[in-house]
Amino acid sequence: MVEQLSMKYGSPVKHKYIESANLKVKYYENYFDGNESSKHFDYLLDNIKWKTETVTVWGKKMQLKRQIAWYGDKGKSYTYSGITVNPLPWTKGLLEIKNKIEEVTPTEFNSVLLNDYSSGEISMGWHSDDEKELGRNPVIGSVSFGASRDFYLRHNTNKDIEELKLNLSDGSYLIMMGDTQHHWKHCIPKRMRIKDRRINLTFRKII
Repeated sequence: MVEQLSMKYGSPVKHKYIESANLKVKYYENYFDGNESSKHFDYLLDNIKWKTETVTVWGKKMQLKRQIAWYGDKGKSYTYSGITVNPLPWTKGLLEIKNKIEEVTPTEFNSVLLNDYSSGEISMGWHSDDEKELGRNPVIGSVSFGASRDFYLRHNTNKDIEELKLNLSDGSYLIMMGDTQHHWKHCIPKRMRIKDRRINLTFRKII
Protein backbone atom coordinates (compact mmCIF):
# COMPACT_ATOMS: atom_id res chain seq x y z
CA MET A 1 0.00 0.00 0.00
CA VAL A 2 1.52 3.33 -1.05
CA GLU A 3 0.32 6.92 -0.82
CA GLN A 4 0.13 8.85 -4.08
CA LEU A 5 -1.22 12.15 -5.35
CA SER A 6 -3.95 12.73 -7.93
CA MET A 7 -5.25 16.00 -9.31
CA LYS A 8 -8.79 17.04 -8.36
CA TYR A 9 -10.00 20.26 -9.95
CA GLY A 10 -6.41 21.32 -10.39
CA SER A 11 -5.32 20.55 -6.82
CA PRO A 12 -3.39 17.53 -5.56
CA VAL A 13 -5.30 15.06 -3.36
CA LYS A 14 -3.82 12.11 -1.48
CA HIS A 15 -4.97 8.54 -1.99
CA LYS A 16 -3.79 5.06 -1.12
CA TYR A 17 -2.88 2.81 -4.02
CA ILE A 18 -2.97 -0.93 -3.44
CA GLU A 19 -1.77 -3.48 -5.98
CA SER A 20 -1.58 -7.22 -5.42
CA ALA A 21 -2.18 -10.39 -7.46
CA ASN A 22 -4.88 -9.35 -9.98
CA LEU A 23 -5.87 -6.46 -7.70
CA LYS A 24 -5.74 -2.70 -8.31
CA VAL A 25 -7.45 -0.36 -5.86
CA LYS A 26 -7.31 3.37 -5.12
CA TYR A 27 -8.79 4.73 -1.91
CA TYR A 28 -9.48 8.40 -1.21
CA GLU A 29 -10.37 8.62 2.48
CA ASN A 30 -11.75 12.18 2.43
CA TYR A 31 -12.62 12.84 -1.17
CA PHE A 32 -15.69 14.82 -0.08
CA ASP A 33 -15.24 17.16 2.88
CA GLY A 34 -17.59 17.15 5.87
CA ASN A 35 -19.96 19.82 4.52
CA GLU A 36 -20.17 18.16 1.12
CA SER A 37 -20.79 14.73 2.65
CA SER A 38 -23.56 16.03 4.92
CA LYS A 39 -25.22 17.80 2.00
CA HIS A 40 -25.11 14.76 -0.27
CA PHE A 41 -26.25 12.39 2.48
CA ASP A 42 -29.36 14.47 3.22
CA TYR A 43 -30.12 14.88 -0.48
CA LEU A 44 -29.88 11.16 -1.21
CA LEU A 45 -31.96 10.19 1.81
CA ASP A 46 -34.78 12.55 0.86
CA ASN A 47 -34.75 12.57 -2.95
CA ILE A 48 -33.78 9.10 -4.17
CA LYS A 49 -36.66 6.75 -5.06
CA TRP A 50 -35.65 3.91 -2.77
CA LYS A 51 -37.26 0.48 -3.02
CA THR A 52 -36.93 -3.02 -1.57
CA GLU A 53 -36.11 -5.85 -3.98
CA THR A 54 -36.43 -9.63 -3.81
CA VAL A 55 -33.31 -11.40 -5.09
CA THR A 56 -32.32 -15.01 -5.74
CA VAL A 57 -29.35 -16.29 -3.73
CA TRP A 58 -28.24 -19.93 -4.10
CA GLY A 59 -31.59 -20.72 -5.71
CA LYS A 60 -33.65 -19.19 -2.91
CA LYS A 61 -35.66 -15.98 -3.09
CA MET A 62 -35.09 -13.49 -0.30
CA GLN A 63 -36.08 -9.91 0.34
CA LEU A 64 -33.17 -7.54 0.76
CA LYS A 65 -32.94 -5.84 4.13
CA ARG A 66 -31.39 -2.79 2.52
CA GLN A 67 -33.18 -0.49 0.11
CA ILE A 68 -31.70 0.10 -3.32
CA ALA A 69 -32.08 2.37 -6.34
CA TRP A 70 -30.70 2.29 -9.90
CA TYR A 71 -30.10 5.47 -11.92
CA GLY A 72 -28.34 6.01 -15.21
CA ASP A 73 -28.41 6.69 -18.92
CA LYS A 74 -31.49 5.57 -20.81
CA GLY A 75 -31.46 1.85 -21.66
CA LYS A 76 -28.65 0.93 -19.24
CA SER A 77 -30.44 -1.88 -17.41
CA TYR A 78 -28.60 -4.14 -14.99
CA THR A 79 -29.20 -7.76 -13.97
CA TYR A 80 -27.84 -9.30 -10.78
CA SER A 81 -29.00 -11.95 -8.27
CA GLY A 82 -31.97 -12.85 -10.43
CA ILE A 83 -33.42 -9.34 -10.79
CA THR A 84 -33.25 -6.76 -13.57
CA VAL A 85 -33.32 -3.09 -12.66
CA ASN A 86 -34.13 -0.38 -15.19
CA PRO A 87 -32.55 3.04 -14.69
CA LEU A 88 -34.31 6.10 -13.42
CA PRO A 89 -33.02 9.29 -15.07
CA TRP A 90 -30.07 11.07 -13.50
CA THR A 91 -30.89 13.72 -10.93
CA LYS A 92 -28.97 16.96 -10.49
CA GLY A 93 -27.56 15.75 -7.17
CA LEU A 94 -26.34 12.43 -8.58
CA LEU A 95 -24.70 14.14 -11.54
CA GLU A 96 -22.89 16.48 -9.15
CA ILE A 97 -21.37 13.49 -7.34
CA LYS A 98 -20.61 11.68 -10.62
CA ASN A 99 -18.87 14.67 -12.17
CA LYS A 100 -16.70 15.18 -9.10
CA ILE A 101 -15.44 11.59 -8.87
CA GLU A 102 -14.76 11.39 -12.60
CA GLU A 103 -12.07 14.03 -12.08
CA VAL A 104 -9.82 11.24 -10.72
CA THR A 105 -11.38 8.19 -12.42
CA PRO A 106 -10.04 6.50 -15.59
CA THR A 107 -13.52 6.19 -17.15
CA GLU A 108 -16.87 7.95 -17.50
CA PHE A 109 -19.71 6.20 -15.69
CA ASN A 110 -23.19 5.80 -17.17
CA SER A 111 -25.05 4.27 -14.21
CA VAL A 112 -25.07 3.97 -10.44
CA LEU A 113 -26.44 1.47 -7.92
CA LEU A 114 -27.36 3.00 -4.56
CA ASN A 115 -27.62 1.00 -1.33
CA ASP A 116 -29.13 2.26 1.91
CA TYR A 117 -27.63 0.54 4.98
CA SER A 118 -29.91 1.73 7.80
CA SER A 119 -27.50 0.45 10.49
CA GLY A 120 -24.59 -1.91 11.04
CA GLU A 121 -27.08 -4.77 11.18
CA ILE A 122 -27.38 -4.53 7.40
CA SER A 123 -24.57 -6.25 5.55
CA MET A 124 -23.47 -7.26 2.06
CA GLY A 125 -22.19 -10.80 1.47
CA TRP A 126 -19.15 -11.84 -0.54
CA HIS A 127 -19.58 -11.08 -4.24
CA SER A 128 -17.90 -9.64 -7.33
CA ASP A 129 -19.23 -6.97 -9.67
CA ASP A 130 -18.55 -9.10 -12.73
CA GLU A 131 -21.92 -9.23 -14.51
CA LYS A 132 -21.73 -9.47 -18.30
CA GLU A 133 -23.16 -5.96 -18.76
CA LEU A 134 -19.99 -4.56 -17.20
CA GLY A 135 -17.62 -6.15 -19.71
CA ARG A 136 -14.01 -7.14 -19.15
CA ASN A 137 -12.06 -5.42 -16.37
CA PRO A 138 -14.80 -3.04 -15.21
CA VAL A 139 -13.97 0.08 -13.23
CA ILE A 140 -16.19 0.33 -10.14
CA GLY A 141 -16.35 3.63 -8.24
CA SER A 142 -17.72 3.36 -4.71
CA VAL A 143 -18.74 6.49 -2.76
CA SER A 144 -19.78 6.35 0.90
CA PHE A 145 -21.71 8.87 2.99
CA GLY A 146 -22.68 8.47 6.64
CA ALA A 147 -21.45 5.78 9.03
CA SER A 148 -18.00 4.27 8.48
CA ARG A 149 -18.10 0.57 7.60
CA ASP A 150 -15.47 -2.14 7.25
CA PHE A 151 -14.85 -3.36 3.69
CA TYR A 152 -13.04 -6.62 2.94
CA LEU A 153 -11.54 -8.04 -0.26
CA ARG A 154 -10.31 -11.62 -0.70
CA HIS A 155 -8.81 -13.55 -3.60
CA ASN A 156 -11.14 -16.10 -5.19
CA THR A 157 -8.74 -19.04 -5.26
CA ASN A 158 -5.41 -18.26 -3.58
CA LYS A 159 -5.97 -18.58 0.18
CA ASP A 160 -2.33 -17.67 0.84
CA ILE A 161 -3.01 -14.07 -0.20
CA GLU A 162 -4.04 -12.08 2.85
CA GLU A 163 -7.47 -10.48 2.91
CA LEU A 164 -7.47 -6.72 2.46
CA LYS A 165 -9.44 -4.60 4.93
CA LEU A 166 -10.38 -0.95 4.47
CA ASN A 167 -12.58 1.32 6.54
CA LEU A 168 -14.88 3.19 4.18
CA SER A 169 -15.46 6.48 5.95
CA ASP A 170 -17.90 9.34 5.41
CA GLY A 171 -17.01 11.09 2.16
CA SER A 172 -14.63 8.38 0.96
CA TYR A 173 -14.15 7.21 -2.61
CA LEU A 174 -12.87 3.74 -3.55
CA ILE A 175 -11.94 2.76 -7.12
CA MET A 176 -11.56 -0.91 -8.08
CA MET A 177 -9.79 -1.37 -11.41
CA GLY A 178 -8.02 -3.85 -13.70
CA ASP A 179 -9.12 -7.47 -13.40
CA THR A 180 -9.99 -7.12 -9.70
CA GLN A 181 -13.62 -8.16 -10.20
CA HIS A 182 -12.61 -11.37 -12.00
CA HIS A 183 -10.24 -12.57 -9.27
CA TRP A 184 -11.41 -10.99 -6.01
CA LYS A 185 -14.64 -10.77 -4.01
CA HIS A 186 -15.63 -8.07 -1.54
CA CYS A 187 -18.12 -7.69 1.30
CA ILE A 188 -19.51 -5.39 3.99
CA PRO A 189 -19.84 -7.46 7.21
CA LYS A 190 -22.36 -6.85 9.98
CA ARG A 191 -21.26 -4.53 12.75
CA MET A 192 -24.01 -4.60 15.37
CA ARG A 193 -22.47 -1.78 17.41
CA ILE A 194 -23.03 0.68 14.53
CA LYS A 195 -26.45 2.31 14.80
CA ASP A 196 -26.06 5.03 12.19
CA ARG A 197 -27.02 4.92 8.50
CA ARG A 198 -24.64 4.58 5.55
CA ILE A 199 -25.54 5.36 1.94
CA ASN A 200 -23.27 3.85 -0.69
CA LEU A 201 -23.16 4.58 -4.41
CA THR A 202 -21.34 2.22 -6.77
CA PHE A 203 -20.84 3.87 -10.13
CA ARG A 204 -20.46 1.60 -13.17
CA LYS A 205 -20.22 1.66 -16.94
CA ILE A 206 -22.75 -0.63 -18.65
CA ILE A 207 -21.55 -1.57 -22.13
